[in-house]
Amino acid sequence: MTGAQTGGESGFLAVDSGGSGLRAVVGTAGRGLLARGAAPEPVRTGARGIDAGHLLAQLVPLAQALTDQAGVDRLETAVVGAAGFATLGDALRAELPGTLARELGVRRVALAADAVTAYVGALGPRPGAVVAAGTGLIAVGTDLTEWRRADGWGHLLGDCGGGAWIGRAGLEAALRAHDGRKGGSARLLARARERFGPMPGLPVQLYPRPDRPAVLASFAPEVGACADEDPVAAGILRAAARHMADSAAAVCPAGGEPRVAVTGGLLSMGDPLVVPLDEELTKRLPHARRVAADGDPLHGSVRLARDLTAGTLTVPGDASLLHVIVGEGG
Repeated sequence: MTGAQTGGESGFLAVDSGGSGLRAVVGTAGRGLLARGAAPEPVRTGARGIDAGHLLAQLVPLAQALTDQAGVDRLETAVVGAAGFATLGDALRAELPGTLARELGVRRVALAADAVTAYVGALGPRPGAVVAAGTGLIAVGTDLTEWRRADGWGHLLGDCGGGAWIGRAGLEAALRAHDGRKGGSARLLARARERFGPMPGLPVQLYPRPDRPAVLASFAPEVGACADEDPVAAGILRAAARHMADSAAAVCPAGGEPRVAVTGGLLSMGDPLVVPLDEELTKRLPHARRVAADGDPLHGSVRLARDLTAGTLTVPGDASLLHVIVGEGG
């Protein structure tokens, strides 16, 4: 399929590229979502940030297969939500629009940070704030005139309150107990030994790993499991909740009754994290209304694709968070 095709029914492509791989759907304005698929390999990052070639090598054949499966003649619109786009998206901005036009015939493209697709999936085109809490953590908010972002700086510089942050804090408490320093946790030390073996071997298991954030985050559920009976573990989760609420407060509109939602896999930890998080959000944002997320980041990409196709996109554009390109005839 190429951009030379004309006539027949046109559709849209919506994509979510994250730490667990790439998901995509094809649909039309009239018939809704028609086909979905996935490429399980996460998109690589390199010297230029997100590897556009690796993303396209997975996305183009998947999109072509889904377009055929859906019975759509061509794709007019594509929305690609990508983890890391806000800070590592230069190659995507440079390469994706032209390649999607050549290979798929796409005339309207929106490239978005996964925090934006999480926002739109959770709240739609409404003022508010969304905290996306998984391995990392980022918050975005909008009053529908501009976007605001807090954190999302990665596990070495930020992502405070995210899964890697919690896991690292739990392992630090385990190492304190191993050393006999104040602030340690014997319970977390026992859990760390079960998962990683003797503590002197822990650094070599972590420092050389390219997936270090995921390894750190894998210990976060152990912190949650200890929180009911271990004040150190409970304190880590309370601190994580404060960090999350700080990020939400930094981006939430100050006026009106904005909505606030928290999304992401970290919520699966349940009450040990969710209860203090609810308390912190109520304290920091008394004027906001806490709501459950309508959908996930892929749902957000679909919403953006539908609105971009219909010309009814109302959320603001932003060079680093939501980059929209409309070609000739679009």
